[in-house]
Amino acid sequence: MKRHRNGEIWDFESEMQGGVAPGDDGGGGYGFGEVILGLDGGTTSTVCVCMPLHPSPTTISRSDPPPILSRAVAGCSNHNSVGEMAARETLEQVMADALSKAGSTRSAVRAVCLAVSGVNHQTDQERIVEWLREIFPKNVSLFVENDAVAALASGTMGKLHGCVLIAGTGTIAYGFTEDGRDARAAGAGPILGDWGSGYGIAAQALSAIIREHDGRGPYTALTSSILKALGLSSADELIGWTYSDPSWARIAALVPFVVSCAEGGDQVANNILQDSVQELASSVKAVVRRLGLCGKDGNDEFPLVMVGGVLEANKRWDIGQEVIKCISKDFPGAFPIRPTVEPAVGAALLAWNYSVRHSQKMFAEVQQIR
Repeated sequence: MKRHRNGEIWDFESEMQGGVAPGDDGGGGYGFGEVILGLDGGTTSTVCVCMPLHPSPTTISRSDPPPILSRAVAGCSNHNSVGEMAARETLEQVMADALSKAGSTRSAVRAVCLAVSGVNHQTDQERIVEWLREIFPKNVSLFVENDAVAALASGTMGKLHGCVLIAGTGTIAYGFTEDGRDARAAGAGPILGDWGSGYGIAAQALSAIIREHDGRGPYTALTSSILKALGLSSADELIGWTYSDPSWARIAALVPFVVSCAEGGDQVANNILQDSVQELASSVKAVVRRLGLCGKDGNDEFPLVMVGGVLEANKRWDIGQEVIKCISKDFPGAFPIRPTVEPAVGAALLAWNYSVRHSQKMFAEVQQIR
């Protein structure tokens, strides 16, 4: 494995008694024992957690979450947003930071799961795994998934079964059956239709302001609310503000103003949020139907993990609750879960579970050969 990459970010290892962490017995362990890394990489930020290999995730529950040795945060790691090299630098730096904070080294790592937005095809996974092989020892189990998979695992404590709905700056619905089949809906970005996302809601609000200004749309309280928040004096100035930096997160940050206007009774804002509810619910329904998570009669219970700022409760206009109501009309077995741990922890639990299954498979193959 490489010890010196990207500005010597692994130098801390050589400072730990010649590259061996304190308490290392020479077999890859260290003071706390072996560790696993879980990483949740998104368009806004990237989080990596380092967890002890024990206790086993089978002893972990939502009321008794796993212990965390360290947590590190970095910027965007979506290669579609910042490019391949910048994304890799961010991923490597945040993993090094997490290990350094834990007083550990790569020699103590048992498994790594990178759950990163922008990973949409098997070729994406293979490319990142190949790169990780240059960084970690050969005996480390490496797994790469879309960030939605980690979000699902954060609600089910590492079990890939059910559906997750993420609605933040963007949105995606992702589901798994117990036999490993998967399906997704939305998540194609704002140009291809992340309707219902924070970006989608705010973009509709900005359009509504322009429509009112032009005389093509009705009056809306969104105009005075958003223009005041942005320090603008007229809707004409909104055009320059929008195109000076049309980044997704910058636009999505306007969602709270849409919600407050809807709570105040503005019909245009209410219509925008109602459209959001329908779009988000339709993404989940599409995944559930494709995978048959609801069973033949449509009433089977399945976990529905809800993640993202758009789905968080507000005073009166609770988008997440409205989405659940809409889904439950067709699928009464949907069991909503608000995760008690962050997606990076879900990724770490996936790393553990994947590693165990991989070891069991290898053992079975060896037994057959014998």
